[in-house]
Amino acid sequence: MRPLHRPVPATLALACVLFLPYEAMSHARVPDGDTAPAEPFGAACRVRVDDSAVTAYCHNPYPETDEVRLHVECARWWDLDSDGPTVEAGPAQTVRLGGRCWKDVRTAWVSHRRAN
Repeated sequence: MRPLHRPVPATLALACVLFLPYEAMSHARVPDGDTAPAEPFGAACRVRVDDSAVTAYCHNPYPETDEVRLHVECARWWDLDSDGPTVEAGPAQTVRLGGRCWKDVRTAWVSHRRAN
């Protein structure tokens, strides 16, 4: 009969856990108490594309003003991409952003920036 080789790795792993110093083992780091958690920021935006028209609704649930901007990338090479004007979404405010292409929309997204 052949001896079982499986107990060797388990024994080695158990020996490493029991006898290695704590600093030698990898473990998750806990952030220092000095660092303050980041305050929540940014309006939640829904972007809708209907044929060549793009509409975005952004609602800001936070107390700090968010400057949102709609960016539209068109599918055709001859169709110009556009970046809409910056609109301030104040606390508890919903804003509507609009843009369009002549033919088809490839992608659309909203960028955010903290107001000064």
